[in-house]
Amino acid sequence: MNLNGKKVAVLGCGRSGVSAARLALAKGAADVCIFDAAPHAACADPQLRFVPGATAEDAQAFAAELVVLSPGIEADIPWTLAFTCAGAPIIGEIELGYSYFPGRIVAITGTNGKTTTTALIEHILLQAGKTAKACGNYGYPFCEVAMAEQTPEFAVLEVSSFQMETIHSFRPEVAIWLNFAPDHMDRYTKVEDYYHAKLRIFENMSEEQLAIVRVGENLPAIKPQVQEFSAVVGSGRLYYRQNYIMENGRPLMGLRGTAMEQAHNAENSMAAILACRALGLSDAEIEQGIRTFCPPGHRCETVAEMDGVLWLNDSKSTNLHSTEAAVRSQTRPIILLAGGKDKGLDYAALNPMLEQKARCCIVFGQIADQLEATFRPACKTIKVETVAQAVVAAAGEAQRGDVVLFSPGTSSFDQFTGYVQRGQCFRDAVLKTLNL
Repeated sequence: MNLNGKKVAVLGCGRSGVSAARLALAKGAADVCIFDAAPHAACADPQLRFVPGATAEDAQAFAAELVVLSPGIEADIPWTLAFTCAGAPIIGEIELGYSYFPGRIVAITGTNGKTTTTALIEHILLQAGKTAKACGNYGYPFCEVAMAEQTPEFAVLEVSSFQMETIHSFRPEVAIWLNFAPDHMDRYTKVEDYYHAKLRIFENMSEEQLAIVRVGENLPAIKPQVQEFSAVVGSGRLYYRQNYIMENGRPLMGLRGTAMEQAHNAENSMAAILACRALGLSDAEIEQGIRTFCPPGHRCETVAEMDGVLWLNDSKSTNLHSTEAAVRSQTRPIILLAGGKDKGLDYAALNPMLEQKARCCIVFGQIADQLEATFRPACKTIKVETVAQAVVAAAGEAQRGDVVLFSPGTSSFDQFTGYVQRGQCFRDAVLKTLNL
């Protein structure tokens, strides 16, 4: 990509927008300006040209030759399209970073598990003595990695559907498709639109490259070679059985005693094994990385165990599929805490598992009424307003041998700034309630 002398409009003043603007300037763009529709938005780099509260008139006056879109902004809304008035193409920050990154790329997508798998692959590579950066939707913006003074050998790139909407040439060496389930229906009008956006991860790949796919995903024909894994079916290149990752009917790696032994993390581990093999690592190097890995927080992490009751924080669960996986992984009776922002999802699919596994559901937040009506036929359901109230209610319901599973199943923006703040609220409430 040749930016010499060009006028570049960067839309969105978050970390990815700031990094894209810096990279564009470093690569010779004549004029780079960040625009944000929010009147009170602030730019973290005072040396960059920045227009808060930007309007269509500002867009037309700037007359950009290239538009770089942050992933939180939709490409087809009038405000965004105003910046294309001079015929400027729209790309995303991922596409811009790809144009200047000289190393090898592993890209991970899926409705759930992306961050854990991204962090795990980065950790395995680093433990094996390689240079690697987790980036994209997790870790660093890709443009920041691409313009580093010493770029790493590997970019381990978590990519969301939003980021895949604006690629043109982006092509990873290894692409991982972990799973797919309806999500982000507050952004997409049809689940098919969400699916096809994620599917673009394979769009530019060739037969020499590798796609790693969970068994049963039923993808259309794609060009790269495919290797499959499974946690519940004895098929695929790798599969999971009784705490062992299996290959060709023989144990390859035991996960008991590691942070990855639950079924959903076993899937993430199998995807990471296949990817790291493709990048040239030995099984011994990969196993060492898995055994020393600690997943990012708020993903089925233990907060406390007291009086025979285990308290798990799965605040990162922001959709139905994630909560379903967390519930399925438990072997003890469950007190499920769920709720948050309305994302237009139908939670009735959880009921068969709740009938079998749940002693009680405690629901909170904007969708509490919906969840109460949905879950009540399956198990006892209690409605409260806040996470702290849900914890108190759970303490009153839990019995020795139970697990209290905080797995909200939707986003947190009705009451919190994000899943991290929500998870910390849960942790604090547990410790206070248990007097720890």
